[in-house]
Amino acid sequence: MYATPVLAQLGGAAASGGGNMQDMLMQVAPFIGIAILFYFLLIRPQQQQAKAHRAAILAVKRGDTVVLASGVIAKVVRVEDAEVGVEIAQGVTVKVVKDRIAEVRTRGAPAAANDAKS
Repeated sequence: MYATPVLAQLGGAAASGGGNMQDMLMQVAPFIGIAILFYFLLIRPQQQQAKAHRAAILAVKRGDTVVLASGVIAKVVRVEDAEVGVEIAQGVTVKVVKDRIAEVRTRGAPAAANDAKS
């Protein structure tokens, strides 16, 4: 008794045994669109940023100023394969793993306006 009104409301589409390919594509299209949108707005920019950071870490050289992940600003005095020797204060040198470098500032980076030149 219940099946007859349901089949009547569907207009015979379910009674014929299934929908066509166009109906199925219209149901899946929004999910595909959202996946493409996420890729171009979230995933791809993050991959490009990681690639640029990796290139900057590999290109670090003696004399560069770096910002460590802890926020410490230091000057590079020695570069090795996996580690970098940085000077965090005059006469204080520590070894830092290259992966912990957050930002590389080259020697020619401009100083802030409120820093006094000595």
